[in-house]
Amino acid sequence: MVEAVQDAGVVVTGAGGGIGAALARRFAAEGARVVVNDLDAEKAKAVAEEIGGIAVPGDASGIVAEARAALGGAIDVYCANAGVAFEDGTPGGPLDERSWAVSWDVNVMAHVRAAHDLLPGWLERGGGRFVSTVSAAGLLTMIGAPSYSVTKHGALAFAEWLSLTYRHRGVKVHAICPQGVRTDMLSATGSAGDLVLQPTAIEPAEVADALFAGMAEDRFLILPHPEVAEYYQARAAQPDKWLGGMNRLQRAWEDSR
Repeated sequence: MVEAVQDAGVVVTGAGGGIGAALARRFAAEGARVVVNDLDAEKAKAVAEEIGGIAVPGDASGIVAEARAALGGAIDVYCANAGVAFEDGTPGGPLDERSWAVSWDVNVMAHVRAAHDLLPGWLERGGGRFVSTVSAAGLLTMIGAPSYSVTKHGALAFAEWLSLTYRHRGVKVHAICPQGVRTDMLSATGSAGDLVLQPTAIEPAEVADALFAGMAEDRFLILPHPEVAEYYQARAAQPDKWLGGMNRLQRAWEDSR
């Protein structure tokens, strides 16, 4: 158990199912007081009732004040988990600008807005924990998903910036970067997800386990699939070789279609 979680006020966005619900369940099991957020009010309520938490449905971009009030005045841990992904159809085909805008708003700007609302209080008291559900796509990339890959890179970059800027003032930041996780979002990735993600997909509860292990060690990067560290190193050390390998994967996907 992470001692700081006992009786902590925790917010998990996008917690009506998948990774978010698993995080909410784990925090509650460890003794935290949990606000469950989701756009789907019924799903948020169901998970909150299951774990003895508090449902605060709505857009994740603007719930900090309401969640803080629901927790009695303070948020100790904020899990920016809500995210969107779009299947891009024909390989190489364009994605409409509205989908890009939604991806940017949910996958990046919701994190920025939450941090903007959280940081004054955290800096005043000298502590707080920001957990960003990024994806291995933010460290690497994902074929057939340009908006998802680009915005998840942005989410990772923002989490890095938060950590390097405020860690000496007590703010702890974690970036969760799994590959495939058996959720509705994985099911929606289509043939690209079937090729790349399904073979090594894990359960949402395993992501929560990885986060708690990382929190216990104060690690920034949380890798539920440990092999992602090797891929990340290869990408940095030999980018052209790595891009060539990813292009072979792209061609295999195109051939399969």
